[in-house]
Amino acid sequence: MNKIEGPLDRPTATEYASWFKALADPTRVQIVSLLARRGRPMNVGEIVEQVHVGQSTVSAHLKVLAEVRFVLAEAQGTARFYRINDACVRCFPSAADIIMGRPAPATPASGAPTTGEPR
Repeated sequence: MNKIEGPLDRPTATEYASWFKALADPTRVQIVSLLARRGRPMNVGEIVEQVHVGQSTVSAHLKVLAEVRFVLAEAQGTARFYRINDACVRCFPSAADIIMGRPAPATPASGAPTTGEPR
């Protein structure tokens, strides 16, 4: 396995930094973990019950996670339901490998790119 020399290009580094920044809070990590493990859309009230913080706090964290597309929001009537972005589940580990100088894994069979996907 060949090690990559030199830094990442600036746009990719900026993108990856935004992902890590979005996960730099324990409540946001809990929310991502909850949504990924549940495997179904959840409303804010359901998430509040599980992470034990206030509704406004959960809403603010969901906004941050949605900005980097770790979570996707779907309107159903007057409610909003949030689900994990499956592309980020596939892509995020590759980002960590790339940052550490390891080659990017092969492109998945779906043809989706391995970098830059959550956005």
